[in-house]
Amino acid sequence: MTDAKQRDVQVLPIAADTLALRSRSWNRLRFEVEYALEKGTTANSYLIQADRTALLDPPGGSFTEIFLEELRSHIPLDQLDYIILGHINPNRLETLQHLISKAPQVTIVCSNPVAIAIQSAELSLQMPLQIIKNADDDLDLGQGHRLQFMTVPTPRWPGGLSTYDTGTYTLFTDKFFAAHICSDEAYDLNWSDLLPDRRYYFDTVMAPNAKQVTTVLEKLSEFPAHLYAPGHGPMVSYGIHELTQHYQQWCAEQKQKSLRVALIYASAYGNTATIGQAIARGITKAGVAVESINAEQAPPADIKTAAETCAGFIIGSPTLGGHAPTQIQTALGLLLSNASKTKLAGVFGSYGWSGEAIDLLESKLRDGGYSFGFEPIRVKFKPDDVTLKYCEEAGTDFAQALKKEKRAKVPRTPASDVEKAVGRLVGSLCVVTAKQNEVASAMLASWVAQATFSPPGFTVSVAKERAIETLVYPGNPFVLNVLGEGKQLGAMKQFLKPFRPGENRFEGVDVDIANNGAYILKEAIAYLECTVKNRMDCGDHWVIYATIDGGQLLDGNAKTAVHHRKTGNVY
Repeated sequence: MTDAKQRDVQVLPIAADTLALRSRSWNRLRFEVEYALEKGTTANSYLIQADRTALLDPPGGSFTEIFLEELRSHIPLDQLDYIILGHINPNRLETLQHLISKAPQVTIVCSNPVAIAIQSAELSLQMPLQIIKNADDDLDLGQGHRLQFMTVPTPRWPGGLSTYDTGTYTLFTDKFFAAHICSDEAYDLNWSDLLPDRRYYFDTVMAPNAKQVTTVLEKLSEFPAHLYAPGHGPMVSYGIHELTQHYQQWCAEQKQKSLRVALIYASAYGNTATIGQAIARGITKAGVAVESINAEQAPPADIKTAAETCAGFIIGSPTLGGHAPTQIQTALGLLLSNASKTKLAGVFGSYGWSGEAIDLLESKLRDGGYSFGFEPIRVKFKPDDVTLKYCEEAGTDFAQALKKEKRAKVPRTPASDVEKAVGRLVGSLCVVTAKQNEVASAMLASWVAQATFSPPGFTVSVAKERAIETLVYPGNPFVLNVLGEGKQLGAMKQFLKPFRPGENRFEGVDVDIANNGAYILKEAIAYLECTVKNRMDCGDHWVIYATIDGGQLLDGNAKTAVHHRKTGNVY
């Protein structure tokens, strides 16, 4: 986690007549899966000062005061001509209201869905909205700065808008090509070092929208950009071609998945969408694709097609005035009439006082004869990090159930000679434990091997669908507990059993707490306190390389337990 620092605004020129104003939060902003690496984030705004002046993407309400103070030092607010919005949410509306009160002459440029949200918020606008409706719409600021616009809708941000400055070859991408990381480095000079953060951002934010992201990439390729100016994290210059190719590759990987879950939702204040994002993360990390569908924006035909073609479906809703939104009721009817009763179902939602919408979805689907992949998830107000971890594990369980059902339909074949030979590879039997804030997890591991003498380090292989996977990113601490021969049965019984989402892995286990906060099993014969230094994407596993910070031999007379397998295709 980034050391605690005061929030600030970093300002730097990035192109002719163009400033970046990076509102920096050095600590985790809120409880959302996309921020879980806890490296802070930046809310990037951009100011183009030509014959006319445009501000792109003011930050959310938590930055309003310091942002406006910094903005005034670069331009009197009564000289601001345009505010261009890449997306809108309640947080950004707060800053927008302050800006409009200080700069009533300003014209807001946005997509139609954003315009509807602004009109619903009843902001005190003196100038009419300039709504971007097609690719021919542009805005000439003078001095060579002609702005071209491209609507880039996704289910999470249906009002998405990208802006391209033809004078500086800068593409302002808002949510695309971003990363939640806060540092003094404003550019991607060491772009390869940023790839794990960019991949995590893609996996949590973009992967459930891969269908729409693919379309957006095709649109954005029309602009000969030299610089990507995203809404979060470092600007993309040095690795612009590589990151674009990675996005294309990551989208293609999602499209190639043989199983797909339809995730249908509506979200009044963003809480239901946040829950859905966590569930989707659990599904995709288990190797199953997600088609995210915003019921408030998607045509009924799209929902009908998804219901017919998905392997399973999950529907989420807020409760508004004791009811589910009309669009969710419509989506529910389409599911009941078009989704086979053999398909796995799931229900989730957030509420303020009652939660009738969740009850409605559950009762209608159960009465319709559907089986549930997890118990309905009910969250009052905003989810915290423990709740989000629960949602992620529920999503993983849902995906694993679909994969198990698919395997059951395929005839089992005897292990090949190669698989039998691979099974003779053995490793120390260990338990990996990790803890981050209130979230703790563990897994039994045998694919463990020393990797380096100086510094002392080793590798451990972690399946991508493991719950602990999200706790072993570079910089994170964990403990490797080495089990003893003849003493391993208790730990094996405990950590090999299936756990329900959110279930305490350490219930009834005798533990101590290591210096790094993770758990030491008292039945271990040795333990190592470690820090993740790197992780390599290897098929269905991550290979974690960690260095050893400390440890102790607890039983010098015991031999290390070794895991023997019959074939290489089973644990």
